[in-house]
Amino acid sequence: MNKLDLEKITLRELNRQLQMSKKDEKWVIENPKGTHALAVGLNTTIKVKIDGSTGYYCAGMNKKAYIEVCGSVGPGAAENMMSGKLIVQGNASQYAGATGHGGSLLIKGNASSRCGISMKGINIIVKGDVGHMSAFMAQSGNLVVCENVGDSLGDSIYEAQIYVKGSVKSLGTDCVEKEMSKKHKEILEKLLIDAKINLKPNKFRRYGSARNLYNFDIDNLNDY
Repeated sequence: MNKLDLEKITLRELNRQLQMSKKDEKWVIENPKGTHALAVGLNTTIKVKIDGSTGYYCAGMNKKAYIEVCGSVGPGAAENMMSGKLIVQGNASQYAGATGHGGSLLIKGNASSRCGISMKGINIIVKGDVGHMSAFMAQSGNLVVCENVGDSLGDSIYEAQIYVKGSVKSLGTDCVEKEMSKKHKEILEKLLIDAKINLKPNKFRRYGSARNLYNFDIDNLNDY
């Protein structure tokens, strides 16, 4: 197990060492102290454990790496992630998983506003609540919320799928509740099993696009 201590080396050097790691190496990051842009741009199947909370853009642009934060994360965690996995033991601030193309983000606490904004294939699982405008302009992928959701869920959503167990304060423009088909239950069940969450798919409701805004229509002008 390799250790990197942010009280002893710079952030630039820490990220450089992680980015140059060999396949399947294991790392522990000590004294993160809310540092921004920690463990970004990784492109190898390594495991990184961060002992504490981080600032902005933790695990941004991740590809292949497995990253665990033993604390909470600031805005933009796993932003533009391509593959791999980020597990957050605590809470996540705004726009977690933004523009993520793939991989998975598991938040064991709550997530703030705009969780999954413009997501493009990532799977996001939140064990707690999420804030307003979550999955705004979400294009593909899955957002699973095990508790409650704030205002304007799925505003201007495209083809992403949203699964919610708790209450939804309000739906955004062009977002509607949809049928939970057998296929969607199977997808959700796999996501819950992978996240080691002991909940049944039939406890959730599914939301997605009504597809009224795909093409410009003058009658929908006020909704754009």
